Order: sequence, then C-alpha cells, then structure tokens
Amino acid sequence: MGFMAIHVDTMFWSVSLGILFLWLFRKIAVSISVENPGHLQSCIEAIVEMVDKSVKETFHGKNPLIAPLALTLFVWIFLMNFMDLIPVDFIPHSTYLMGIPYMKVVPTTDVNATFGMAFAVFFLMIYYAIKVKGLGGFLGELAFQPFGKALLPVNLVLELVSLFAKPLSLSLRLFGNLFAGELIFILIAALIPFWAQWTLSVPWAIFHVLVITLQAYIFMMLTIVYLSMSHETH
Repeated sequence: MGFMAIHVDTMFWSVSLGILFLWLFRKIAVSISVENPGHLQSCIEAIVEMVDKSVKETFHGKNPLIAPLALTLFVWIFLMNFMDLIPVDFIPHSTYLMGIPYMKVVPTTDVNATFGMAFAVFFLMIYYAIKVKGLGGFLGELAFQPFGKALLPVNLVLELVSLFAKPLSLSLRLFGNLFAGELIFILIAALIPFWAQWTLSVPWAIFHVLVITLQAYIFMMLTIVYLSMSHETH
C-alpha cells in the first residue's frame, strides 16, 4: 500500500457503473420513440431536461462541454451513491466466499474517488479561466481582488484560500454524506437483531434516496457554478 496504491474495488465499481451509464443512455438514444416512449426513456428525458435547464440558468458562458459534463457527473455520481442502498454485507460477503477478503461497493464512500472527480473539475476551472481570461487576467483576479493593488498580499491569500477550498469542499461534502449514510446502515446491521433490522433500515433507505440524489445534484450544480465563474470576465 502507500500513496500510489490503487483501490481496485473503488476503480472496478466506478468504472463498471460508468460503463452502465454510457450503455444505458446510448441504448435509449438509438431506440428513442416519439409516439410510444417507455418509462425508462421518459425518466432519462426528464433527467436530460433538468440538467439542460440547470446549465442554461446557471452557466453564463458559451461552452458545449458544460451540459454533457454536468449530465455525466449527475448520473454517474447518482449510480455510485445508489450502491449504498444494496444491503450492506450482501456483495462483500459474496465476494468473501469467492476468496476476496475486502470489498467496498460504494465508490463515493472512498475519499480518493471523490477527490479524483473534484480535482478533474478543479483542472477544468483553471484551464478555462486561463483560456478565457488569459494568464494575466487569471493572475490579476488572484492578486488584485477584492481590495485592489494596494493590498496585493491580502488579496492573494484570500483568493488562493477560496480557490483551493472549492475542490476540497466538493470532494469532502460528497464523501462525508455518503460515508455517514453507509455507517448508519452498518450500525443498524451490527447492533439490531436480524429480524428487527427492517424497522430502521427501510425508513433510513427511503430517506437515503433523497440524500444520494441531492448529493449528486449539488456536485453537478457546484461544478456548473465554478465553471461559469471561470468563464466570466469583468
């Protein structure tokens, strides 16, 4: 192990769910029906319309990447979060019987996965800020705002803290909420007799549907907002 270690279970489930997302959306796209849409098609159309509306209302620049990126983040994170609703020991125990002693099936409860997505968004923020404003404009925003040139060191400290707090908050918010949700499922399974677990696990699972959806939506919306700020010139 060590800093360069790869969490194989996190990589496997996140990549597998990403492939599922691509296959499912492509399947609907190539077989779309205007006259007789199915339930799955209607659901996907509602998701696409929601993302498209969010981008139009929030993103103030012109970039064809933003809407596909937002859609990918929302659906992919939702699918990874949704794994938290599978009984907590079902897959790990099954893989244990096959000789795999450890298995984490919710990628977003691994801080490495959430940091990876947050760093990707952070890279896009820096890239588009420099592309749109130029290197001088980007550095000027860090050095000369909000108090002008006279307080350059203060401006620099404030703006750098604000800049680096964005990927930190993106990753830790998603990780913290999903890790806490999984921990509650584990506590219910560990502390309550098997025959009575449903009295707490079912209500928590129903509430957790809102949590996993909301966290995917928040990550998507903050990404749109941050990239919109990178495209703004003033």
